[in-house]
Amino acid sequence: MGRDPSSATLEVKIHPSRDDAAVHHGQGSSPPIPPRHIQRTSPAGFSSSSSNASPRNRDDREFSLFRRWIPWLVPCFVVANVVLFIITMYVNDCPKHLFRGSCVASFLGRFSFQPLKENPLLGPSSYTLEKMGALVVDRVIHGEAWRLLSCMWLHGGVVHILANMLSLVFIGIRLEQEFGFVRIGFLYVISGFGGSLLSALFIQSGISVGASGALFGLLGGMLSEILMNWTIYANKVAALLTLIVITLINLAVGILPYVDNFAHIGGFLSGFFLGFVFLIRPQFKWIVQRNSPSAPSSLKNRHKPYQYILWIISFLLLTSGYIIGLIFLLRGVNLNDHCSWCRYLSCVPTSLWRCDAKQVYCETSQIGNRLNITCLSNGRSELVDMPNVGFPSPLELCSQLCR
Repeated sequence: MGRDPSSATLEVKIHPSRDDAAVHHGQGSSPPIPPRHIQRTSPAGFSSSSSNASPRNRDDREFSLFRRWIPWLVPCFVVANVVLFIITMYVNDCPKHLFRGSCVASFLGRFSFQPLKENPLLGPSSYTLEKMGALVVDRVIHGEAWRLLSCMWLHGGVVHILANMLSLVFIGIRLEQEFGFVRIGFLYVISGFGGSLLSALFIQSGISVGASGALFGLLGGMLSEILMNWTIYANKVAALLTLIVITLINLAVGILPYVDNFAHIGGFLSGFFLGFVFLIRPQFKWIVQRNSPSAPSSLKNRHKPYQYILWIISFLLLTSGYIIGLIFLLRGVNLNDHCSWCRYLSCVPTSLWRCDAKQVYCETSQIGNRLNITCLSNGRSELVDMPNVGFPSPLELCSQLCR
């Protein structure tokens, strides 16, 4: 569903204020316990550095603020995507169903790729992707809503899956280490669904596949996590600005043709609101109080009031948005009819490219088990056999003839 989000590195450390950790002792009291230096090396998803860490001793004891999880779900997601791509190429079987031209990398046998003119990403045909579960709005409207989820596990080619899986590893692994597999798993899947939903409401022709919506959801979750847990980080402004720049660059790439920027936007917005719901953490003073035995127990609330407010608002906005979006989609509403400028969010026409898809028209006639197809725009025609299994759709054949 477009290009993958970039990854970047930034170090963010936490230093407790002196007032938070200091405790005064009078005469006769027990010796003061050396204060712990509470340090958070980075916000979730950003790289950290431990080169300046000092060894533990009586006067300088360090500990981790939160539990560190062993990531296993994100690697499983990567394996699942790769396995499904291999299965898709097996089903595609280019040498058997080749209509025109030669398969790319024919030495791979049935795993060889469609001609580059048909699929420059080194992958299967659009017919195979549709059969495997790609997002096709017309089929969603007619009872196949499961495609809103299945499309995020499919990819258009080797280039597509390689870019997305590298991004998933760089971003997802660190997030799972920080927040665990449950929260990151829900964040990834629900964001992918949100990206598919917004894409289906604006782009109702063609097919759409890819995990880019879910990946943008992880970026959105990283952004809201910094805002939600603002008191934990020291140089949070630098982290926030870096993340915003990364997101804007990736969204800017989405204005190119053949990139589904609506999936990016839908995934990012879903992840942004989900981050307020799933990635909430205790306020800094509560953490200091919990981990410092000598600190006074004056703070009872784990979270600040603004964190509760953001949680409630985000949950309500996300839930209502999904419900309204599904109702519009299942009723066949095209949001472009109600927003004349929204199409420019996904593609901006220039002198170098066009955004409107060229309509092709063909005339077909069947002779026994053979199909004669004639392109009305250029007059080219071809007679093809129609195997019982895996035959490309007439629309795909027409598109190839009219190129």
